[in-house]
Amino acid sequence: MFLILIGCQLQEPTKTHGILFLENRSNQLTVKKNNKNDVLKLIGSPHSRSFNNEDEWIYIERVLTKGSFHKLGQNVIKSNNVLVLSFNKYGILNSKNFLNQGDLNQLSFSKSITDNDLSKKSFVESFLSSIKSKMYSNR
Repeated sequence: MFLILIGCQLQEPTKTHGILFLENRSNQLTVKKNNKNDVLKLIGSPHSRSFNNEDEWIYIERVLTKGSFHKLGQNVIKSNNVLVLSFNKYGILNSKNFLNQGDLNQLSFSKSITDNDLSKKSFVESFLSSIKSKMYSNR
């Protein structure tokens, strides 16, 4: 027995992470009108907060889908959105910044490299570790 479906479209397989429909929810927020309680009710708890400012909340939405035939079915990013909300000391929404995948690609990062002096071994430690490796290599 065969079942024929005409005009029926299959849903594409997706994997989601974070808050769904983040852009729609951010459009419902008004700067200088909404407060932290409104945001918690509408979107929920933030994924993370700024390191140096507890009044800056960060929300993430990421949707992955299966790639086409030439991608061999690997996951492809369909949407990657970030919402950054900033509040004043009274809990009123000061600013909102919505970044989509195109905005994130335009961010520039510093090319400088920071040396880590803590992970470097001292001369004595490196000398003893070389002797230890030579001692155990004959076994």
